[in-house]
Amino acid sequence: MTHTFNTYDPKELPIPKVHQYLLGAVGPRPIAFASTIDENGVPNLAPFSFFNVFSANPPILIFSPARSGRTGEAKDTYHNVKRIPEVVINIVNYDIVHQVSLASSPYPSDVNEFVKAGFTPLPSETIRPFRVAESPVQLECKVNEVVELGQGGGAGNLIICEVTRIHIRPDILDENGMIDQHKIDLVSRMGGNWYCRSDKNSMFEITKPITTCGVGFDQLPEDILRSTVLTANNLGQLAGITEIPNETDVNEYKLLELSDLFVSLEDNPVELELELHRHAQQLLAEEKLEEAWMTLLSFNNG
Repeated sequence: MTHTFNTYDPKELPIPKVHQYLLGAVGPRPIAFASTIDENGVPNLAPFSFFNVFSANPPILIFSPARSGRTGEAKDTYHNVKRIPEVVINIVNYDIVHQVSLASSPYPSDVNEFVKAGFTPLPSETIRPFRVAESPVQLECKVNEVVELGQGGGAGNLIICEVTRIHIRPDILDENGMIDQHKIDLVSRMGGNWYCRSDKNSMFEITKPITTCGVGFDQLPEDILRSTVLTANNLGQLAGITEIPNETDVNEYKLLELSDLFVSLEDNPVELELELHRHAQQLLAEEKLEEAWMTLLSFNNG
């Protein structure tokens, strides 16, 4: 396979184009709906998608209110946390995404976005900024540090926050008291005007190899590697197995589960192999990794 790319030096591109390339490529990005307050007690709400969690001990979040690409001016959120180093990170789900977008409008600094965007302010327990009642999770934070990355338009300002309180709406929890990823219905930012909704149609599970090691691509048989049916993702699934099934298990599976297929295509080995690979691909879609392996290995077994 030939890999062809358009290659750019960001120093030779206009800042807006660099910005568009980065945001188009790096996504979906979680949204920090930041609630701050100025020295006169005026609340401010603004969403930022340069945001993530970076530590659990201590619990650290970082978001970045970048300077305006048009004017080079810093955001009200940046000015507020420099004066009052406290912030609530309100998590954004689908139910409030249009209100959050409205709050991103360039209102003057003395305008209360809680009022403009129709949100309900809730008092925080450890800090002065208000929480957003409509948000499913609200994280009260003290600001540990502000790291300025530049002074020009598009330059970021890393707001490093330590979580002091976590507020979670009970209806988004599962039976174990953990946040249910289907119930919380999160949204995230993509490039341009695009958002992404994390619902059952867009989410899938992959078991993380925290304590185990897969056999790897280098242990895949050649006939599987050169498959015209299996994708690179399929091969990645297969390479994640910790131990390849043995010949005895493969033969037993072949007799019990695949005998009809072998009988019907015994005179057409090329089509038989293709059908076995298609069947294995379906098993992989159903997360039946061991069965997929035994299906693939049965072609050359016995």
